[in-house]
Order: sequence, then C-alpha cells, then structure tokens
Amino acid sequence: MNIDKKIATRQSYGETLVELGKNNDKIVVLDADLSEATKTVLFKKEFPNRFFDMGIAEQDMMCTAAGMATCGQIPFVSTFAMFATGRAYDQIRNSICYPKLNVKICATHAGLTVGEDGATHQMLEDISMMRTLPNMTVMCTSDDAQTKWAVREIAKYNGPVYLRLCRLATPTIYDENQKFEIGKAIQIGQGTDATVIATGVTVAEAIKAKEELEQQNINIRVIDMHTIKPIDKEIIIKSAKETKKIITIEDHSIIGGLGSAVCEVLSENYPAKVIRMGVEDTFGKSGTAEKLLEYFKLTAKDIIENVK
Repeated sequence: MNIDKKIATRQSYGETLVELGKNNDKIVVLDADLSEATKTVLFKKEFPNRFFDMGIAEQDMMCTAAGMATCGQIPFVSTFAMFATGRAYDQIRNSICYPKLNVKICATHAGLTVGEDGATHQMLEDISMMRTLPNMTVMCTSDDAQTKWAVREIAKYNGPVYLRLCRLATPTIYDENQKFEIGKAIQIGQGTDATVIATGVTVAEAIKAKEELEQQNINIRVIDMHTIKPIDKEIIIKSAKETKKIITIEDHSIIGGLGSAVCEVLSENYPAKVIRMGVEDTFGKSGTAEKLLEYFKLTAKDIIENVK
C-alpha cells in the first residue's frame, strides 16, 4: 500500500469515463448540477454532446437515464450519494430496477468522509437501501486501480449497478495488474488470528492495522469486499472456519450494510463471532474526514483494539 500516493475514487471515476467514452459512443453521462465535484466534468469537456446536466432534479435524472437505457444507451448517472439514493429512491426502484434497465448509478461523496458538509450530506444508509433492491448490483471500491476496473467492468455488465465512491483521497492499494472480478472479494494476507472484512475507505485502515499487528506477532487477514451484492459467500465462510473471529468495518451504518450482509451469510452457513464496526444507529457530524473516522472509531487503532 502506498500511503504517499492518494487519489480520490471520484477522480478515478471521472478519468475512466473519458477513457470509455472514446471507445464506446453509447455511453452517456448525466449529472445533477455537481459535475465539478463528481468529476463527470472531465467527460463533459471531452464529449459535450453526450453529457446532460439535469440540474437539481435527481428524480427526473433517474427517469431520463431509464428512458435512455431503453433506447440502447449506457447511462452513467452521478450526484452525491445522499441525493442519488435518498431523494431518488422511488425512481431507482420502479423505473430502473423493476424493469432491470442498464443504468449505472455512480454516487460520490458517500459516508462520513464527506466531512465538513455534516450529517445532512453524510449518506450512511445507501448500501442498505440499494442492496435490498432486486436486480441491483452494489459495489464500493477502495482505491484508484479498483475503481478504474469497476467503472470499465460495469460498462460491460447489462443491468442496474450502484457504485459507491468517496470524496476523500485514499492510499493506493493495488497496482494496475491486480485481477478483480465482480462478486469476488480480495484476500490480503494469510493470517489466522482473525479476519477483518472491509469495504471502501476502510480497507486502507484495515491494512494499516494488519501491518501494525504483525509487529506484535498477531496475524490477521484482510478481506476487501468491493462487491456488497452479490456478496462473496465463499470467502466469508472460509475465513470464519479458518480464523473463527470476524470483524467488519465500513464507513456506513452498521444496520443493513456490509456488517449485516456478512452476518446474514454466517448465520445461515457457519455461525461465528462477528464484531461490526461502523456508525451505530446515529447521524454523522461536521468535521474533517480524519477526525470523524477517529470520533466514530473507524481507524486502524480501533481495529487493533477489537482484534485484541
């Protein structure tokens, strides 16, 4: 992991959209008056005729994207996660997921790490909301390389996708040759003392914890669960059998998110001790991303305490 090279996954998203746009003229991009922040502005500059600023009308944007999908286009739809999944839930459910249309909802600024924007903009329920929808694939990427792969991959996949992206610049974890697959998690390390299952921005914290614990002769493995739905049941069950103890960590509510998904798998297949780390049934607060991760106990230090 390269902590000196940090890139926000929203930047990786914007850059990859431009790359895809050059090779596929069916790709169109819609944004709700936030293109500078979501980085879809990069696509707008390159392909102005295939970019549509829908204004602050997220519900209309989702329905427009659905209509475009019925005409053979591949719409990538972006705004902040709060507005994408909260304000437009009805339209996503009934106009995109129910008819199983080929719309890619790539929402940025998810979770606590939105920072100073505060509780009203810190979307902590989006994974929960999106993974309960039939036909929806849900992904949450951890770094630059993984995000670029995910954007390329979902462009080829036929069906609704929710890709969760963050505002915060995160360390580089993978190199360009890393192999990824939708629905298949990445295991980092072979430790048998415990398993930490992380997603998104918390993967880097889990790796930091792993490296620090190694200095104390405690060996854990980290699972990067970049796909929340369909979730990798096999690696969860295998890790529970081999390490007995499971810790999940997410920049999201512990209700309905990654932790809940892991517990659902284990309760039906191999009951094991699980500690869920996340935001515990409360709203966020205003502060820097780093301070908020500390306040809500989502840092490497907190992982280490739970492992011990």
